Amino acid sequence: MRVLISGAGVAGPTLALLLAKAGMCCTVLEKSKALLPHGQNVDLQGSAVTVVKKMGLMEEVRRRNTKEKGSQFIDSDGKPFAPFPIDKGSAASLTSEFEILRGDLSALLYEATKDHPAVDYLFGTTIKRIISNDERCVKIELSSGDVEEYDLLVAADGQWSRVRKLFFPCEDVKSVEMGSYSVYYTVPRILSDNDWWNIYLTSSSRLITLRPDPYGTTRAMFSLMPCNKAQHKEWFEAGRSDRQTQQKLQIKMSRWSNSRVVCLGDAAYAPSPLTGMGTSLAIVGAYVLAGELSKLSVDEHPSKALRAYEDKFRPFVDEVQKVPFFVPGIMHPNTVRKRWLLHGFLRGFSKIVAVPWVRRRLGDPGNSEDFPLQDYTKFVWDKSM
Repeated sequence: MRVLISGAGVAGPTLALLLAKAGMCCTVLEKSKALLPHGQNVDLQGSAVTVVKKMGLMEEVRRRNTKEKGSQFIDSDGKPFAPFPIDKGSAASLTSEFEILRGDLSALLYEATKDHPAVDYLFGTTIKRIISNDERCVKIELSSGDVEEYDLLVAADGQWSRVRKLFFPCEDVKSVEMGSYSVYYTVPRILSDNDWWNIYLTSSSRLITLRPDPYGTTRAMFSLMPCNKAQHKEWFEAGRSDRQTQQKLQIKMSRWSNSRVVCLGDAAYAPSPLTGMGTSLAIVGAYVLAGELSKLSVDEHPSKALRAYEDKFRPFVDEVQKVPFFVPGIMHPNTVRKRWLLHGFLRGFSKIVAVPWVRRRLGDPGNSEDFPLQDYTKFVWDKSM
Protein backbone atom coordinates (compact mmCIF):
# COMPACT_ATOMS: atom_id res chain seq x y z
CA MET A 1 0.00 0.00 0.00
CA ARG A 2 1.28 3.48 -0.94
CA VAL A 3 0.11 6.18 1.46
CA LEU A 4 0.40 9.94 1.07
CA ILE A 5 0.32 11.94 4.32
CA SER A 6 -0.19 15.69 4.26
CA GLY A 7 1.40 17.32 7.31
CA ALA A 8 4.66 16.76 9.21
CA GLY A 9 3.50 17.89 12.63
CA VAL A 10 2.73 15.22 15.22
CA ALA A 11 -0.02 13.05 13.70
CA GLY A 12 1.63 12.66 10.27
CA PRO A 13 5.09 11.42 11.32
CA THR A 14 3.54 9.21 14.03
CA LEU A 15 1.40 7.54 11.39
CA ALA A 16 4.38 7.26 9.02
CA LEU A 17 6.44 5.45 11.67
CA LEU A 18 3.62 3.06 12.52
CA LEU A 19 2.84 2.32 8.87
CA ALA A 20 6.52 1.60 8.25
CA LYS A 21 6.51 -0.82 11.20
CA ALA A 22 3.54 -2.54 9.57
CA GLY A 23 5.38 -2.90 6.24
CA MET A 24 3.75 -0.07 4.26
CA CYS A 25 5.36 2.76 2.28
CA CYS A 26 4.41 6.38 2.72
CA THR A 27 5.30 9.89 1.59
CA VAL A 28 4.88 12.85 3.93
CA LEU A 29 4.18 16.31 2.49
CA GLU A 30 4.96 19.48 4.44
CA LYS A 31 4.15 22.95 3.12
CA SER A 32 7.00 24.56 5.10
CA LYS A 33 10.50 24.29 3.68
CA ALA A 34 11.71 22.85 7.00
CA LEU A 35 10.26 21.74 10.31
CA LEU A 36 8.97 24.67 12.32
CA PRO A 37 11.02 24.94 15.53
CA HIS A 38 8.55 27.00 17.53
CA GLY A 39 5.50 25.96 19.49
CA GLN A 40 4.04 25.84 22.96
CA ASN A 41 3.89 23.09 25.57
CA VAL A 42 2.09 19.84 24.83
CA ASP A 43 1.96 16.74 26.97
CA LEU A 44 1.31 13.03 26.65
CA GLN A 45 -1.44 11.34 28.59
CA GLY A 46 -2.93 7.90 28.99
CA SER A 47 -2.67 5.57 26.01
CA ALA A 48 -0.50 8.05 24.08
CA VAL A 49 2.29 7.35 26.58
CA THR A 50 1.98 3.63 25.83
CA VAL A 51 2.17 4.24 22.07
CA VAL A 52 5.28 6.40 22.43
CA LYS A 53 6.90 3.68 24.54
CA LYS A 54 6.02 1.06 21.92
CA MET A 55 7.66 3.21 19.25
CA GLY A 56 10.83 3.38 21.34
CA LEU A 57 10.77 7.16 21.72
CA MET A 58 10.09 7.68 25.42
CA GLU A 59 13.74 8.16 26.35
CA GLU A 60 14.01 10.94 23.77
CA VAL A 61 10.77 12.55 25.00
CA ARG A 62 12.18 12.62 28.52
CA ARG A 63 15.47 14.06 27.29
CA ARG A 64 13.67 16.96 25.60
CA ASN A 65 11.32 17.56 28.53
CA THR A 66 10.71 21.22 29.40
CA LYS A 67 11.87 20.46 32.98
CA GLU A 68 8.74 22.12 34.35
CA LYS A 69 8.46 21.34 38.09
CA GLY A 70 4.71 21.74 38.35
CA SER A 71 1.97 24.37 38.25
CA GLN A 72 1.34 27.13 40.77
CA PHE A 73 -1.08 30.02 41.09
CA ILE A 74 0.23 33.54 41.73
CA ASP A 75 -1.40 36.26 43.84
CA SER A 76 -1.54 40.03 43.23
CA ASP A 77 1.82 40.49 44.94
CA GLY A 78 3.50 38.08 42.54
CA LYS A 79 3.84 35.33 45.13
CA PRO A 80 2.76 31.69 44.70
CA PHE A 81 -0.08 30.61 46.99
CA ALA A 82 -1.34 27.28 45.57
CA PRO A 83 1.43 24.95 44.32
CA PHE A 84 0.73 21.68 42.50
CA PRO A 85 4.14 20.02 42.01
CA ILE A 86 4.63 17.08 39.66
CA ASP A 87 4.46 13.80 41.52
CA LYS A 88 5.24 10.80 39.34
CA GLY A 89 2.28 8.46 39.39
CA SER A 90 -0.27 11.14 40.31
CA ALA A 91 -2.55 13.50 38.38
CA ALA A 92 -2.38 16.13 41.14
CA SER A 93 -0.69 18.75 38.91
CA LEU A 94 -1.78 20.52 35.74
CA THR A 95 1.75 19.79 34.51
CA SER A 96 2.60 16.39 33.08
CA GLU A 97 5.87 14.54 33.63
CA PHE A 98 5.84 14.16 29.82
CA GLU A 99 5.81 17.89 29.07
CA ILE A 100 7.50 18.83 25.78
CA LEU A 101 7.37 21.66 23.25
CA ARG A 102 5.32 20.81 20.19
CA GLY A 103 8.24 21.62 17.88
CA ASP A 104 10.52 19.27 19.80
CA LEU A 105 8.00 16.43 19.63
CA SER A 106 7.56 16.97 15.90
CA ALA A 107 11.35 16.99 15.44
CA LEU A 108 11.98 13.74 17.29
CA LEU A 109 9.21 12.01 15.31
CA TYR A 110 10.78 13.28 12.10
CA GLU A 111 14.22 12.09 13.16
CA ALA A 112 12.80 8.64 13.92
CA THR A 113 11.38 8.32 10.40
CA LYS A 114 13.50 10.39 7.98
CA ASP A 115 16.04 7.64 7.29
CA HIS A 116 13.56 4.77 7.15
CA PRO A 117 13.57 3.19 3.67
CA ALA A 118 9.75 3.09 3.61
CA VAL A 119 9.29 6.81 4.43
CA ASP A 120 9.94 9.84 2.22
CA TYR A 121 9.53 13.53 3.10
CA LEU A 122 8.76 16.29 0.60
CA PHE A 123 9.20 19.74 2.16
CA GLY A 124 7.86 22.90 0.55
CA THR A 125 5.23 20.77 -1.19
CA THR A 126 1.42 20.76 -1.03
CA ILE A 127 -1.50 19.23 -2.90
CA LYS A 128 -2.52 21.54 -5.72
CA ARG A 129 -5.64 19.76 -6.94
CA ILE A 130 -7.57 16.52 -6.91
CA ILE A 131 -7.77 14.57 -10.13
CA SER A 132 -9.71 11.56 -8.84
CA ASN A 133 -10.68 9.68 -5.70
CA ASP A 134 -12.28 6.42 -6.77
CA GLU A 135 -12.25 2.64 -6.43
CA ARG A 136 -8.81 2.33 -8.06
CA CYS A 137 -6.75 5.11 -6.42
CA VAL A 138 -6.58 8.70 -5.28
CA LYS A 139 -4.85 10.76 -7.97
CA ILE A 140 -3.52 14.21 -7.12
CA GLU A 141 -1.38 16.96 -8.59
CA LEU A 142 1.32 18.33 -6.30
CA SER A 143 2.44 21.96 -6.12
CA SER A 144 5.63 20.80 -7.90
CA GLY A 145 3.52 19.87 -10.93
CA ASP A 146 4.01 16.13 -10.46
CA VAL A 147 0.93 13.92 -10.80
CA GLU A 148 0.91 10.92 -8.47
CA GLU A 149 -1.38 8.01 -7.60
CA TYR A 150 -1.75 6.59 -4.10
CA ASP A 151 -3.83 3.95 -2.39
CA LEU A 152 -4.67 6.33 0.45
CA LEU A 153 -4.40 10.04 1.28
CA VAL A 154 -4.27 11.14 4.93
CA ALA A 155 -5.06 14.73 5.90
CA ALA A 156 -2.89 15.37 8.96
CA ASP A 157 -2.39 19.07 8.25
CA GLY A 158 -4.00 20.52 11.33
CA GLN A 159 -7.13 22.23 12.55
CA TRP A 160 -7.45 24.36 9.41
CA SER A 161 -6.65 21.50 7.03
CA ARG A 162 -6.39 22.49 3.38
CA VAL A 163 -6.72 18.87 2.28
CA ARG A 164 -9.96 18.52 4.24
CA LYS A 165 -11.36 21.51 2.36
CA LEU A 166 -10.56 19.83 -0.96
CA PHE A 167 -12.27 16.54 -0.17
CA PHE A 168 -15.07 17.30 2.30
CA PRO A 169 -18.01 19.71 1.88
CA CYS A 170 -18.47 22.51 4.43
CA GLU A 171 -21.48 20.80 5.99
CA ASP A 172 -19.25 17.88 7.07
CA VAL A 173 -17.08 20.12 9.24
CA LYS A 174 -18.18 22.06 12.32
CA SER A 175 -16.02 24.55 14.22
CA VAL A 176 -17.24 25.01 17.79
CA GLU A 177 -16.27 28.23 19.57
CA MET A 178 -15.36 27.63 23.22
CA GLY A 179 -15.71 31.21 24.43
CA SER A 180 -12.13 32.31 25.07
CA TYR A 181 -9.29 33.81 23.05
CA SER A 182 -5.56 33.32 23.57
CA VAL A 183 -2.28 34.67 22.23
CA TYR A 184 1.10 33.01 22.71
CA TYR A 185 4.60 34.45 22.91
CA THR A 186 8.19 33.36 23.42
CA VAL A 187 9.85 35.98 25.63
CA PRO A 188 13.33 36.43 27.13
CA ARG A 189 13.89 34.67 30.43
CA ILE A 190 14.73 37.02 33.32
CA LEU A 191 16.27 36.35 36.74
CA SER A 192 12.89 36.28 38.51
CA ASP A 193 11.56 33.52 36.22
CA ASN A 194 11.47 29.99 37.59
CA ASP A 195 10.82 26.44 36.39
CA TRP A 196 7.12 26.35 37.30
CA TRP A 197 4.00 26.93 35.23
CA ASN A 198 3.00 30.22 36.85
CA ILE A 199 -0.69 31.11 36.49
CA TYR A 200 -2.09 34.55 37.35
CA LEU A 201 -5.84 35.20 37.33
CA THR A 202 -7.22 38.70 37.18
CA SER A 203 -10.74 39.80 38.05
CA SER A 204 -11.54 40.94 34.52
CA SER A 205 -11.85 37.52 32.84
CA ARG A 206 -8.17 37.51 31.98
CA LEU A 207 -5.49 34.92 32.53
CA ILE A 208 -1.70 35.16 32.15
CA THR A 209 0.74 32.24 32.35
CA LEU A 210 4.51 31.83 32.14
CA ARG A 211 6.21 28.49 31.50
CA PRO A 212 9.87 27.42 31.23
CA ASP A 213 11.39 25.89 28.12
CA PRO A 214 14.73 24.11 27.52
CA TYR A 215 16.17 27.00 25.47
CA GLY A 216 16.66 29.76 28.03
CA THR A 217 13.45 31.57 27.11
CA THR A 218 9.95 31.65 28.60
CA ARG A 219 6.67 30.67 26.97
CA ALA A 220 3.93 33.17 27.77
CA MET A 221 0.18 33.05 27.21
CA PHE A 222 -2.48 35.72 27.58
CA SER A 223 -6.10 34.55 27.58
CA LEU A 224 -9.35 36.51 27.66
CA MET A 225 -12.97 35.45 27.98
CA PRO A 226 -15.03 38.36 26.60
CA CYS A 227 -17.41 39.83 29.18
CA ASN A 228 -19.60 41.67 26.68
CA LYS A 229 -20.36 42.04 22.99
CA ALA A 230 -17.90 44.93 22.58
CA GLN A 231 -14.98 42.85 23.88
CA HIS A 232 -16.01 39.88 21.78
CA LYS A 233 -16.10 42.03 18.64
CA GLU A 234 -12.75 43.66 19.46
CA TRP A 235 -10.96 40.34 19.86
CA PHE A 236 -12.71 38.80 16.88
CA GLU A 237 -11.57 41.67 14.69
CA ALA A 238 -8.02 41.47 16.07
CA GLY A 239 -7.83 37.81 15.15
CA ARG A 240 -9.44 37.86 11.73
CA SER A 241 -6.16 37.68 9.83
CA ASP A 242 -4.88 34.76 11.88
CA ARG A 243 -7.91 33.60 13.81
CA GLN A 244 -6.77 30.04 14.38
CA THR A 245 -3.99 31.18 16.72
CA GLN A 246 -6.29 33.21 18.94
CA GLN A 247 -9.62 31.46 19.23
CA LYS A 248 -9.99 28.23 21.16
CA LEU A 249 -12.07 25.99 18.90
CA GLN A 250 -13.01 22.36 18.53
CA ILE A 251 -13.33 20.62 15.17
CA LYS A 252 -16.14 18.11 14.78
CA MET A 253 -16.66 16.22 11.52
CA SER A 254 -19.77 14.25 10.63
CA ARG A 255 -17.47 11.69 8.94
CA TRP A 256 -13.70 11.27 8.97
CA SER A 257 -13.21 9.63 5.58
CA ASN A 258 -14.31 9.91 1.97
CA SER A 259 -13.45 6.87 -0.18
CA ARG A 260 -9.60 6.82 -0.15
CA VAL A 261 -9.14 10.04 1.86
CA VAL A 262 -9.14 10.17 5.67
CA CYS A 263 -8.57 12.89 8.28
CA LEU A 264 -6.33 12.36 11.29
CA GLY A 265 -5.54 14.35 14.42
CA ASP A 266 -6.58 18.00 14.56
CA ALA A 267 -7.81 17.86 10.96
CA ALA A 268 -10.52 15.41 12.06
CA TYR A 269 -11.16 16.05 15.74
CA ALA A 270 -9.17 18.93 17.21
CA PRO A 271 -10.32 19.16 20.82
CA SER A 272 -10.20 22.53 22.49
CA PRO A 273 -6.80 23.30 24.07
CA LEU A 274 -8.87 23.46 27.26
CA THR A 275 -8.90 19.64 27.26
CA GLY A 276 -5.12 19.26 27.03
CA MET A 277 -5.68 16.18 24.85
CA GLY A 278 -4.94 17.29 21.29
CA THR A 279 -1.50 15.69 21.04
CA SER A 280 -2.58 12.49 22.78
CA LEU A 281 -5.57 12.09 20.45
CA ALA A 282 -3.32 12.58 17.42
CA ILE A 283 -0.89 9.88 18.56
CA VAL A 284 -3.49 7.31 19.61
CA GLY A 285 -5.57 8.03 16.49
CA ALA A 286 -2.51 7.35 14.32
CA TYR A 287 -2.01 4.04 16.15
CA VAL A 288 -5.59 2.94 15.52
CA LEU A 289 -5.59 4.04 11.88
CA ALA A 290 -2.27 2.32 11.11
CA GLY A 291 -3.40 -0.79 12.94
CA GLU A 292 -6.67 -1.09 11.04
CA LEU A 293 -4.86 -0.53 7.73
CA SER A 294 -2.42 -3.30 8.64
CA LYS A 295 -5.31 -5.76 8.89
CA LEU A 296 -6.33 -5.33 5.22
CA SER A 297 -5.62 -8.06 2.70
CA VAL A 298 -3.80 -7.11 -0.50
CA ASP A 299 -6.86 -6.35 -2.64
CA GLU A 300 -9.16 -4.86 -0.03
CA HIS A 301 -10.31 -1.25 -0.41
CA PRO A 302 -8.92 0.95 2.40
CA SER A 303 -12.42 2.24 3.19
CA LYS A 304 -12.95 -0.92 5.27
CA ALA A 305 -10.09 0.07 7.56
CA LEU A 306 -11.17 3.71 7.60
CA ARG A 307 -14.63 2.77 8.82
CA ALA A 308 -13.15 0.55 11.53
CA TYR A 309 -10.82 3.39 12.62
CA GLU A 310 -13.75 5.76 13.03
CA ASP A 311 -16.06 3.20 14.64
CA LYS A 312 -13.47 2.32 17.27
CA PHE A 313 -11.99 5.73 18.00
CA ARG A 314 -14.88 8.20 17.60
CA PRO A 315 -16.65 7.30 20.89
CA PHE A 316 -13.46 8.11 22.80
CA VAL A 317 -12.98 11.37 20.87
CA ASP A 318 -16.56 12.39 21.60
CA GLU A 319 -15.97 11.91 25.33
CA VAL A 320 -12.76 13.95 25.26
CA GLN A 321 -14.51 16.80 23.45
CA LYS A 322 -17.18 17.10 26.16
CA VAL A 323 -15.97 20.19 28.00
CA PRO A 324 -17.73 20.84 31.35
CA PHE A 325 -20.20 23.74 31.32
CA PHE A 326 -18.09 25.76 33.78
CA VAL A 327 -15.02 25.71 31.48
CA PRO A 328 -13.39 28.09 30.56
CA GLY A 329 -15.42 30.47 32.76
CA ILE A 330 -14.11 29.13 36.07
CA MET A 331 -10.54 30.14 35.16
CA HIS A 332 -11.63 33.58 33.93
CA PRO A 333 -13.35 35.22 36.97
CA ASN A 334 -15.04 38.46 35.98
CA THR A 335 -15.45 39.96 39.46
CA VAL A 336 -13.24 40.47 42.50
CA ARG A 337 -15.54 38.25 44.58
CA LYS A 338 -15.34 35.34 42.12
CA ARG A 339 -11.58 35.68 42.01
CA TRP A 340 -11.39 35.65 45.82
CA LEU A 341 -13.56 32.53 45.99
CA LEU A 342 -11.49 30.77 43.32
CA HIS A 343 -8.25 31.63 45.12
CA GLY A 344 -9.67 30.23 48.34
CA PHE A 345 -10.67 26.99 46.62
CA LEU A 346 -7.27 26.60 44.94
CA ARG A 347 -5.43 27.28 48.19
CA GLY A 348 -7.45 24.64 50.00
CA PHE A 349 -7.30 22.10 47.21
CA SER A 350 -3.51 22.38 46.94
CA LYS A 351 -3.25 21.48 50.63
CA ILE A 352 -5.59 18.51 50.26
CA VAL A 353 -3.73 16.99 47.28
CA ALA A 354 -0.44 17.44 49.14
CA VAL A 355 -1.56 14.57 51.40
CA PRO A 356 0.24 11.45 50.05
CA TRP A 357 -2.74 9.06 50.07
CA VAL A 358 -4.91 11.66 48.30
CA ARG A 359 -2.31 12.16 45.57
CA ARG A 360 -2.11 8.42 44.98
CA ARG A 361 -5.89 8.14 44.61
CA LEU A 362 -5.97 10.77 41.86
CA GLY A 363 -4.59 8.24 39.37
CA ASP A 364 -1.56 8.12 37.11
CA PRO A 365 -2.16 9.79 33.70
CA GLY A 366 1.15 8.45 32.40
CA ASN A 367 0.59 4.77 33.13
CA SER A 368 -3.14 4.22 32.67
CA GLU A 369 -4.65 3.48 29.27
CA ASP A 370 -7.64 5.76 28.85
CA PHE A 371 -8.27 4.15 25.44
CA PRO A 372 -7.78 0.36 25.17
CA LEU A 373 -5.05 -0.33 22.62
CA GLN A 374 -5.49 -3.37 20.41
CA ASP A 375 -2.38 -5.47 19.83
CA TYR A 376 -2.02 -5.30 16.04
CA THR A 377 0.09 -8.28 15.00
CA LYS A 378 1.56 -6.65 11.88
CA PHE A 379 3.44 -4.03 13.90
CA VAL A 380 7.12 -4.97 14.20
CA TRP A 381 8.51 -3.46 17.40
CA ASP A 382 12.17 -3.34 18.37
CA LYS A 383 13.17 -6.18 20.72
CA SER A 384 14.25 -3.70 23.37
CA MET A 385 10.67 -2.44 23.83
